Amino acid sequence: MIKDLGEKEFDSFIEKDNAVIDFGAEWCGPCKIMEPQFKKAAETMKNVKFGKVNIDEEYELASRFHVMSIPTTIFFKDGEVVDRHVGAMTADMIKRAAEDNFS
Repeated sequence: MIKDLGEKEFDSFIEKDNAVIDFGAEWCGPCKIMEPQFKKAAETMKNVKFGKVNIDEEYELASRFHVMSIPTTIFFKDGEVVDRHVGAMTADMIKRAAEDNFS
């Protein structure tokens, strides 16, 4: 399951365990291409939390994490950024990055 995140619940969502957050926007072509891949990764990786941030609605979060291009995927471990990728990712790329960073 992918949780839509805003400023209010963001910190509590990432503070424990492993989380993968997709920063994007509705108008973004590469974000639309990545969406089914992100869903596929979320469905197969049960030990990782998945969230989405709409940068148009949550400008402060995008600014806080220095998101300059979208999609940007940020990997968090116990609230700390451990990796980030700019550009569309496949489900396999997401899984591989999660395995590299969360093991």
